Order: sequence, then structure tokens, then C-alpha cells
Amino acid sequence: MKKIPYLRWWIAVALFLAAVLNYIDRSVLGMLAPTIQKDLDISDQGYATVVNWFLVAYTFAYLFSGRLVDKLGERVSLALFVGWWSISNALTGFAQSVTSLSIFRCMLGLGEAGGFTASPKAVSEWFPPAERGMAIGLYSLGGAAGATIAPILVAVVATHFGWRWVFAVTPLLALPWIVLWLWLYRRPAEHPRITEEEKALITSTISPDPKPAANAPKSSIWGEVLREPFVWRLMLARMLTDPVWYFIQFWFAKYLHDVRGLDQKGVAILWVVFLAADAGFLLGGFFSGRLIRRNVAAPASRVWLMLVSACLMPLIFLIPQVSSLGLVLTIAAVAAYAHTSWLSNLTSLAVDISSKRFLATAFGVIACGSTLGGIMMNQVVAWLVGHRSYNDCFYIMAFLHPLAFLLVFQLRKRLPA
Repeated sequence: MKKIPYLRWWIAVALFLAAVLNYIDRSVLGMLAPTIQKDLDISDQGYATVVNWFLVAYTFAYLFSGRLVDKLGERVSLALFVGWWSISNALTGFAQSVTSLSIFRCMLGLGEAGGFTASPKAVSEWFPPAERGMAIGLYSLGGAAGATIAPILVAVVATHFGWRWVFAVTPLLALPWIVLWLWLYRRPAEHPRITEEEKALITSTISPDPKPAANAPKSSIWGEVLREPFVWRLMLARMLTDPVWYFIQFWFAKYLHDVRGLDQKGVAILWVVFLAADAGFLLGGFFSGRLIRRNVAAPASRVWLMLVSACLMPLIFLIPQVSSLGLVLTIAAVAAYAHTSWLSNLTSLAVDISSKRFLATAFGVIACGSTLGGIMMNQVVAWLVGHRSYNDCFYIMAFLHPLAFLLVFQLRKRLPA
């Protein structure tokens, strides 16, 4: 059987494409929000309710999808997740009210979380520590790339065919991806197409989890995960910081429409912000990998890059103060870059210090912080927009990353798993 050179990077590309599909499906609702709200007579509070149903389902799915990945493996579970969320997204185009829209976005959330519990585990199986940041950055870049494509997709399809047809696009691409993934993915030890050089690289740099002693007391995976202090620290860090990313995805287009006067075509300019997010995902992993190659411990390298992000995020405080749309987008782009670099390194940190035996389960618990923060953010933003202004949202977000950095700083000394 013919071998595939650099097979691990082809797997990373497949994870990238899954994330592209994931984020297009997720982001188009935010891009279409003004149009859908008008067509279906949905208030801002109703829109927040729809987004919250997605996030509630996403939260529960993180917990159970992680456990499912640890049981079924990355190959089968990720194929199931992509199929489910693609069908759910297609159904969104049939929504007629807040209720039906909430149901379909809830279904979407149940599937989409699995993409981000299976992907870190695949990286832990295939990539040595110095390359994990780049691999995670690459598939995370897929999320930002999907969010970059979404405004353009909306501008073209919704303008010519109506908003409902936008939700039919990505499901058509899901089936060939599932076929590709099932053909491509196996674990390194059992993959028939891996070269001997690549297998040697992986086995020499990735140590298997030690087997428990024969007389060691048995404990459940859940018990082990919930007793790990780093899981709670990283979960709280995501609870504080991921609301910034959710705001950019679900509310920033509305801010540009409501406050800066952009129409449905005008919000396509958001691709600039998401392009900066793409750079953050890649460069965050690249620079932490450079530090590792200079003999900085992997956890410490991630934490120092997160400090850079925490220092950049307060610039978002300036958005309400400037009148130039170009300057607003520039500051938003810097914030998007800082957050995605932060997120890429936080994910790499979780992979570095977690046991591979329960990595997906641990990552699911950590990622629950993301959705819990998003749910709270939606309620706060909806209230602030209705009773005060968008300005307070930016003032609050400016301080979230510096605060979260205090939670992760001690993990720089944690030994890799």
C-alpha cells in the first residue's frame, strides 16, 4: 500500500476543513440576524434566546461529546458530529418563528461541540509537542476561515436567493468531507499509509500514558478529570475570555448595523476582522513552537504567548471612542488576533498537560466554560443594548483576558503529560 508522506499534516488539513464547515454553519446566523429578525418579527431579546439555546446545547454536548470521543475514537465520532450538525443547519432554513429557529440551533449546538473535543485528541495522537501549537492553530484557523467566508457567502447567496438558501450551502459539502475523513484517519500505530520515518518521529516524542498499577484503586474517568485543578483553571479562563469571541461572531455585525449604519451588504467587511483572527490562530501556535525549540517547556511557552494576548485585549476599550469605521475595524481585528492566539495556546496547553486517556473528556469540561460564558454574555449584551448601549460591552471585554491570565499563570510550571 502506498505511503503518504507527512500524513499528520494531511490529517490536520482535514480537521481544518471540518472547522471551516463548523464555523460557516455557526456564523451565518449572526450575519443574517437583521434580515431574519425583520422577516420573522424577532426582537433583540428573542435573538438572544435563539443564540442561548444554541449555547445551552453546546454546553451539554461538550460534556458528553468528549466522553463519546474517548469511547468511540476520533475517526467515528467526528464523522457522526459533522453529519449531525450539517443536517441541523439545513433545517434552520425552514424556521418560521423564534421557537423553530431555537430548536434547529439547539440541534446544531448538540453536534458542533464534538468537532472541538475530537480535534485536540487527534492532535495529541499525531503531533509532537513542538508541532501541536501549529496543528491546533491550523484547525482553529479553519474556524476563523469559516467565519471569514460567512459574510461573503451571506452577501452573495442571500442577496440573490434569499436568506433561507444560505443554510443549504455547507450541508452539500459535508458528505464528501465525511468520506474523506473515514478513508484518511486512523491512529498512528494502526495506519497502513504512515511512513516509517513519521511513525518513528511520533513514537519517539509522544509517550503513551502509563498503565495504572495492578493494585491501584479504580476510579472513573469523570472522577479523574474533575479532580484535576488545571481543568477548573482552564475552564474558568475560557468562561471569562470566550465571550469576546462570541460577541464578535453573534453581535458585532449587529453593532455595525445598529450603531455604525452598515447595511446587509456592508457587514461583509467583517472578513477583515476574521482574517486577523486567522493570523492569530496560526501565529500563536508558531511562536509557542519556536519557544519550545529553544528549550522552553511546552506549558511555559503557551502561557507566555497568552500574556502577549492579555496585554493587547484592553485596546478594545477604544472602539466606542473612535468615529472612523476603519479604525473601529482595525481595533476589532487586533482584538480578534489577540483572542485567537490566546485560544490556540490555551488549547495547546490543555493538550500538553492532560493525560491522553481522558483528554477529550477533560477538554469537554474545559470547553463548557466557553459556552457558559457565552450564555451569560448574551444575556448581559441583550440587557445592555436594550437599556444602555453597546459601549459598556466593549468596556467590560477590555479587562477579561488580563483577569483570566491570573488563573493560567501558575500552569507554566506544570509538567507535560
